[in-house]
Amino acid sequence: MTWVRLLVPVIVVLASTACVETIAESRVQSALLDAGLSAANADCMAERMVDRLSIAQLRKLQKLRGEKRSLGDYVSAVRRVGDAEALAVTASSAALCGTGLAR
Repeated sequence: MTWVRLLVPVIVVLASTACVETIAESRVQSALLDAGLSAANADCMAERMVDRLSIAQLRKLQKLRGEKRSLGDYVSAVRRVGDAEALAVTASSAALCGTGLAR
């Protein structure tokens, strides 16, 4: 019975972590759509970006709203944010998702 009491908090932490990641991915996907990317690219890129960028970095990118734009235009907008890591993750995600190598 003691191991059950120890296991319950671990399960709760793991479940809450998964929920937070799902919420973050959904918000990033919405932000990418608001920035003008296609739904397919936004979905693919959000999954990669949530795994690789901090919440602070994702918040910076959330501000990049605009009309329909290409992946190249979005990467150029991210470059102007001035965060090298965010640029690297965004550029690699755009390349992989845009070519269909990542889904």
